[in-house]
Amino acid sequence: MFSDSFTGIGRYNFELTKRFFSHEDIEWVIFMNEPEYSKYNFPSHVKKVLVKAPHYSFAEQVKFLKILNKEKCDLVHFTHFNAPLLYRGKFITTIHDTTISFYPGKKMNSWWRKLAYNFVIKHAIGKAKQIITVSENTKKDVEKLFSTPSSKTQTVWNGIGEEFHVVSDIEKQTVKQKLEIESPFMLYTGNWREHKNLVRLLQAFKLILEKSSKPDGPASLKDLQLVITGKPDPYYPEVTETIDQLGLKDSVKLVGLVGQEDLIRLYGAAEIYVFPSLYEGFGLPPLEAMQCETPVVASRISAIPEVCGDAVQYFNPQDIEDMSTQILKLLLHDDVKADLIGKGKKQIEKFSWDRAANETLKIYQSVLE
Repeated sequence: MFSDSFTGIGRYNFELTKRFFSHEDIEWVIFMNEPEYSKYNFPSHVKKVLVKAPHYSFAEQVKFLKILNKEKCDLVHFTHFNAPLLYRGKFITTIHDTTISFYPGKKMNSWWRKLAYNFVIKHAIGKAKQIITVSENTKKDVEKLFSTPSSKTQTVWNGIGEEFHVVSDIEKQTVKQKLEIESPFMLYTGNWREHKNLVRLLQAFKLILEKSSKPDGPASLKDLQLVITGKPDPYYPEVTETIDQLGLKDSVKLVGLVGQEDLIRLYGAAEIYVFPSLYEGFGLPPLEAMQCETPVVASRISAIPEVCGDAVQYFNPQDIEDMSTQILKLLLHDDVKADLIGKGKKQIEKFSWDRAANETLKIYQSVLE
């Protein structure tokens, strides 16, 4: 599970191994699928092994197991919970979140999928020598849901990609022209799953437009747009259905999956970044927005306050009126924006991939002692 894309576990692996592999006194083995196996080369003290097994598959349980056993590693780090059930070597695992336990979603609606998920994650947590969680909130969830002793879990915060930066006016104009964004806009990035709470965000956005259109409303927001990135999910047609039902086709811009450069430019060009999730194991996007010096409004729930501190404007993600009120407060008050941008600069200093790699290495060493 290795990738240099901006999201998910692939990025986690990419950032950590980039730092791990500078330690030439350790013999490393990295297990990869295509196309990453052919795309990346590593130093001579790093052995890459081709697996050819889809994630969460039977092949991962059987074929990957044989390959793992052949390598005879002193320690394996499964950077997600999908460890082969019959692997008997020493290993640790990272739990990024327990979203499926709270919001299984439509993909997990069959009994056998739920059974498989619970069986595999319980096995990984139960057999691991040490469990890494990416936030204290996830640590508490793991301990509560799976009766895990606190001594077995350790929190290591994620870092922020160095690629995120303050965007020039020319870059802002370039991305707006490319994606045909003609008005000031607020931004959401990410997937469209149930726990991302996009339907309520759209309903809150409708309230904002209604307030702006009143005679005593803020005229500066009458042309406001909501830009949403991400691939439409056939399991969640509610997003596009809600846009149609609320008559928001002209005000909501669905720009699809965007590349790294355009994503950074979108962060920089946005008036504000909005993060309406009902659950997050960590929540990188608000930190990425802060690094681009874009003010953030977000849910006061799960790991988000832990990660964002006092550097965002918070709302209740289940209260559409509160969501619209807090978004409006940020949009209309430049002093609030400036205050949050300043606090954001301090907040992001707490998150470093160098620190994450060093803390993870210490866990490796403690397990091997």
